Amino acid sequence: MFETIWIIFAFALGMAVKLVGLPPLVGYLAAGFAIAAAGEVAGIPVEGTDVLRHLAHLGVLLLLFTVGLKLKLRNLVQPEVIGGGVLHFIMSMALFMPGSHFLFGLDWYSALMLAIALSFSSTVLAAKLLESKRELRAFHGRVAIGILVVQDLLALLVLALAGGSTPSIWALGLLALPLVRPLLYRLLDSCGHDELLVLFGLLLALVAGGQGFERLGLSAELGALLFGALLANHKRAVELSQSLWSIKEVFLVGFFLQIGMGGLPELDALLFALLLAVLLPLKAVLFFFLLLLFKLRARSAFLSGLSLTNYSEFGLIVANIVLPQWLIPLAIAVSLSFLISAPLYRMAHPLYDRWGAWLSRFERSGFHPDEQPLSLPGVRVLVVGMGRTGTAAYDHLKKRDMAVMGLDSDPAKVAEHQRHGRKVVFADAEDVQLWKNLKAPELEYVILAASDVEAKVTAARQLRQLGFEGVIVAHSLYADHAEAITRAGADHTYQTMAETGVGLAEHIFSVGARRRQQPV
Repeated sequence: MFETIWIIFAFALGMAVKLVGLPPLVGYLAAGFAIAAAGEVAGIPVEGTDVLRHLAHLGVLLLLFTVGLKLKLRNLVQPEVIGGGVLHFIMSMALFMPGSHFLFGLDWYSALMLAIALSFSSTVLAAKLLESKRELRAFHGRVAIGILVVQDLLALLVLALAGGSTPSIWALGLLALPLVRPLLYRLLDSCGHDELLVLFGLLLALVAGGQGFERLGLSAELGALLFGALLANHKRAVELSQSLWSIKEVFLVGFFLQIGMGGLPELDALLFALLLAVLLPLKAVLFFFLLLLFKLRARSAFLSGLSLTNYSEFGLIVANIVLPQWLIPLAIAVSLSFLISAPLYRMAHPLYDRWGAWLSRFERSGFHPDEQPLSLPGVRVLVVGMGRTGTAAYDHLKKRDMAVMGLDSDPAKVAEHQRHGRKVVFADAEDVQLWKNLKAPELEYVILAASDVEAKVTAARQLRQLGFEGVIVAHSLYADHAEAITRAGADHTYQTMAETGVGLAEHIFSVGARRRQQPV
């Protein structure tokens, strides 16, 4: 019975916030608070059921597994990832620990634990925000996810020390985990495209990664992430992620509902949470300048930092072990940070467009290796987005001896294309500065084949504003997206499915003509 109530609340408020342009997860959090408030008014204590808690946990594991599928472990061994994650952790503790001691009268150990709880960012929320904008593989997305993994590893160390528990001796066997990758590859190849593929993903995320790591005294979340990362280089990793999409999304509703249903706070707890919400920009500022220290451009530092501007659900786990009296205030602070961070990151690109000129003054000299200025001498055709559509367009133009260049924001995809002999460069189409600094004097045609509609809108608009008079064409799945891209400056936007249908219909005439010409 209770499950029917939270489904109704979640759908109603999720739809309401979506209609005003906010991510539905904000509505799910609001639904949790609304259910808790309704229980207060009716005099009925409201707590998340075991079913809801279990769904929330499964949703988190599936999200982290799909994040792992898009994560290249070599991206973690980068100065900006390790340095940014560790330095931010240390500096956050240095800021929050004295404040917790002097403002709230905590002893130094409790102040240290509270500072640690507040130093982490939410892996679940940040991954969800980046995924919703299809930026997990973009440079700033990879940096943010890498920092979150570093934070998660630090959190596991803290939890082990604070809880007085240590992993099982059998956990050392995980060092041999890469040796099972060939077996996992073979199983994935044998699963086909239907329910076996979904079950294989659930087996790895929930059983091997989740339950398996818990039995070894380790974090189920880390296990799900690592098993996903083991398959990240497989050619069917994207298909596996897409097959788990709907299941993961439904389960994650339970996670956000559960946070909101943690209970309505008392006045002191609410004031504490509001104070932490006011201090939230400090996380963004600290991340921004730390990442600039490692020669990231202001845009990447800004976007990475903004996606990490929230408090973490790991903080609630720390509080549950060593600071139970702070659990409710921290839960409210985490919820408020979600309510602030989600719509703020939705506006991240327009915000940088507005403040970018001022923020770029803080950049260090030189460029990060992944963010070199783009120069395309002699290129006549630029293909933006080298997925299946962009690759097909590139190959067709290459056969016609056109001087064509591809552009993509996924370094792994760029490297793969380069291994196959295609001329593809790394760049993010949503980066306004990219188009302002673009040097392509002979460019005549641009094909917008990126998967994200915002990237295509930004590219078309910036090219036109900078005086590009050549031809811009794009593709889109939806009519409203096609209209937005065309308004931004594209000469024509093809609706992919409709054009495919027209092509199939026309194909019957050419096939029929060839058959009639064949001798009987």
